[in-house]
Amino acid sequence: MMLYIMIAVIVAVIAVAVIFTSKRNKEIDQNGIEADAVVTRINVNESVDEDGSVTTSKTFYVTYQTRDGQSVEAKLGSGKSFDVRIGHAWDDDLYEGCRVRIKYLPEKPKYAVRLS
Repeated sequence: MMLYIMIAVIVAVIAVAVIFTSKRNKEIDQNGIEADAVVTRINVNESVDEDGSVTTSKTFYVTYQTRDGQSVEAKLGSGKSFDVRIGHAWDDDLYEGCRVRIKYLPEKPKYAVRLS
């Protein structure tokens, strides 16, 4: 019984996160400001599953200047996990120091979405 409750809680948390991210990305898509950015940091997290397989996830951070000249470091998102047009994951070509085009919201500058 406890296992089912834990699974239900995990599913609910994931659902809320997906809805929040989707809403935020839609808002950036509709009202965001474009800017050039540089990937300044990549956090790599590895976890080992019970079967011994390793799962790696990366969090990318970019630095850019807002329209008013403020320098901001922001977490970089994509709005998608796979880009059909280019045939690979949205982050396969990112490395520290590379330049990317982003979109951000002035009132929430600590999160930006990568443009293709």
